[in-house]
Amino acid sequence: MKSNESFIDEVTIAVFAGDGGDGCVSLRREKFVPRGGPDGGDGGRGGDVVLIADRNLSTLIDRRLQREIRAEAGHGGAGRCRNGKDARSVEIALPLGTVVYDAEDGSMLEDLALDGARVVIARGGKGGRGNAQFATSTRQTPDFAERGQPGQIRRVRLSLKLLADVGLVGFPNAGKSTLLRRISAARPRVAAYPFTTLIPSLGVAEVDERRFVVADIPGLIEGASRGVGLGDRFLRHIERTRAIVHLLDAGAWALESRDLSADYEAIRAELGAYEPALLDRTEIVALSKIDLVPDREKLAALEADLRSRGREVLRVSSTTGEGIEALLRAMARALAACDSATAERAS
Repeated sequence: MKSNESFIDEVTIAVFAGDGGDGCVSLRREKFVPRGGPDGGDGGRGGDVVLIADRNLSTLIDRRLQREIRAEAGHGGAGRCRNGKDARSVEIALPLGTVVYDAEDGSMLEDLALDGARVVIARGGKGGRGNAQFATSTRQTPDFAERGQPGQIRRVRLSLKLLADVGLVGFPNAGKSTLLRRISAARPRVAAYPFTTLIPSLGVAEVDERRFVVADIPGLIEGASRGVGLGDRFLRHIERTRAIVHLLDAGAWALESRDLSADYEAIRAELGAYEPALLDRTEIVALSKIDLVPDREKLAALEADLRSRGREVLRVSSTTGEGIEALLRAMARALAACDSATAERAS
């Protein structure tokens, strides 16, 4: 993702399945067949429109550039009882994690959460029957055939929700992008001003032979769940994460006397307002930019309060590397616990 324009996470498209081919009206007229009858073949089936989840894609930009998807119509039938050829389906690759909604009523049609998952989103029309199909003992030379049925037409909304194991949340400039750069090969834009990150970034972290995907969710602000600062679009990408790392800017607390308790409650409130289940997600609190804090003992009260709520609290610095290894191990433990809980529910 080189630029903000390259990441598109929502788009509405129109899909047109192919019409069925028409049946043929034909009568045998060979010279040596004096009693030739109807021999019109059936029309072919119209092409379907099929959506496929592809783990190699990360954006819906291709769909933004092509808002209409059309499949071909089936071929018409022909004489000598030759049936028309079925049209080929049109297959559209979408990023893993794309949710497909009906654009008219808002209902969810499919969640493409597994690589290779397929769904026929618009079915092609059935081919019409040729006049040979209508011949009977009392109607030996039917002079009519069926027209092909029209293909299905739909408007669908595609909404991409990133698939990641761990989501990084916090206020703008809390250090999420810098942390992602530190723990993975991802290279999100980093600068010392709010809203540097306007698109989510993914990185793969590794510790003790365990690999997991971490998502840098763009900075949230108060009112994010209502769409302030595009927050509702950003929050969508944390829905699928199994664990959350909540970054609190200890550097800003030391230099600007920022109220970290208020920051923590504000972000939690936005998560809960958007999706209450997010408040039950495994959460680790990271006090970021700890290298800028001269008197760390003053953080003890905040840390004690967070730990009393069952949070694991770590001091980290993406600049010096302090606490990074411990944070990675904490993420791995949280994911292992999630795996165990899932296995227990399944048994």
